[in-house]
Amino acid sequence: MMTGKQYIESLRNRNIKVYLKGKLLDPKTLSEHPYLAGHFNAAAMTYDLAHDPAAEDLMTTKSHLTGKKINRFTHIHHSVEDLVKKVKMLRMISLKTGSCYQRCVGFDAMNALYSTTFEMDKALGTKSHEKLKDFILQVQENDWMVAGAMTDPKGDRNFGPSKQPDPDMFLHVVKQDDKGITVRGAKMHMTGMINSHWMILMPTMGLGEADKDYAVCCAVPVDAPNIIHIFGRQTNDGRKEEGEIDQGNAKFAIVGGEALTVLDDVFVPWDKVFMCGEYQFAGMLVERFASYHRQNYGGCKGGVSDIVIGAAANLADMSGYGNASHVKEKISQMVHLTETLYCCSIACSSEGRPTAAGNYYVDPLLANVGKHNVTSLIYEIDRLAQDIGGGILATTPSESDLKSPEIGKYVDKYLRGVQSVPTEDRLRMVRLVENMTGGTALVEAMHGAGSPQAQKITYPRLANIQAKKIAAAALAGVKNLPDTGKKK
Repeated sequence: MMTGKQYIESLRNRNIKVYLKGKLLDPKTLSEHPYLAGHFNAAAMTYDLAHDPAAEDLMTTKSHLTGKKINRFTHIHHSVEDLVKKVKMLRMISLKTGSCYQRCVGFDAMNALYSTTFEMDKALGTKSHEKLKDFILQVQENDWMVAGAMTDPKGDRNFGPSKQPDPDMFLHVVKQDDKGITVRGAKMHMTGMINSHWMILMPTMGLGEADKDYAVCCAVPVDAPNIIHIFGRQTNDGRKEEGEIDQGNAKFAIVGGEALTVLDDVFVPWDKVFMCGEYQFAGMLVERFASYHRQNYGGCKGGVSDIVIGAAANLADMSGYGNASHVKEKISQMVHLTETLYCCSIACSSEGRPTAAGNYYVDPLLANVGKHNVTSLIYEIDRLAQDIGGGILATTPSESDLKSPEIGKYVDKYLRGVQSVPTEDRLRMVRLVENMTGGTALVEAMHGAGSPQAQKITYPRLANIQAKKIAAAALAGVKNLPDTGKKK
């Protein structure tokens, strides 16, 4: 298993093409770039903690393929304990970084593919499961960070993949021969893509026969020929060139360093192709990936909210009103909401069951409920933190003003709270609350792992409403229920 330092060094010799604000970056110095460094550092934490005896039980496990000790982020879940430890691990890491550490997406992709390819092979006679196992073995042996790439641009939402005016709005196969396939398109919002070793490309929705060219899933190095990554902007990114205080979380950044990844006729050899035209199983893969990924959010957002709670409480103390009853009440409400998020993730993990392939799958209904809670409760947690923090969150002068020879003394004098706390420390806490509770962080909480509607559409199918109707009718002594099927 690599250390954090070894992980960052392992990325220096890639031929990756990354554009930021229209300029091509030097691949050897990406980890030092002010816009990118925090994301590299956050991912590196997942490597360093695997060597920490206090975190070892959560961060490491034994490979079911080799029996060797591996980083849990390269593991295939084989028990309820694995699923629960995953959530606990995510919360622990969030407490260390206060940000996204980006390895979850590829982790979830491998687990979703493991059961999907097994069932696909059994139904269709394909040979994908063994190829996937060979790739997972390489991931474990090399301790690679794998990005998951599911979301397509989608173009005109009035049309599905094969009906788009521009066929490249969904990733698709444009050529195949005895050596492999060639794919074209793009993937959006790619968390951790810039600082990963490989990516797993997946379809973004259930597909029909007319869309079979879009039913493609494969593993590709992030620096493969004809791939370009265009780094996305964040609401505080200009501050990254101005010092560290105004960033709030300078060492580990905010959210996951998302990018637009363009694949302009990228060749993939057959041994790394896990789905090519098997449209019947695209929906299964999407649902299983989404459920695994939505499982995460009570863990990672629970840990991030722990930091927000601590920061808000610190800021109240630094301002002299930490003991006010209304502040204590708000802190208690933030704790209540945070633990509610965590409960859903633990619950969907505890209700996990084995798949036909032998790996374990979360309860999909509870996983969707948990992520749906995140899309609203995080906003309330952050609203309460902003309430506690006060208007200073929006109006504080810059780090440059604080350090100015001419006006710094005024910033220091008038922005001090309790006398025992230096003004700089108070302003650092102000900026942490500001950056963690607004802008990019909130949008990611809403749309990461699927927007609210993506969760809501699963409820009628997963909740077994008919069984609830029958149970209610039995209690009421009703023997005749109306036929609510679609009329001809």
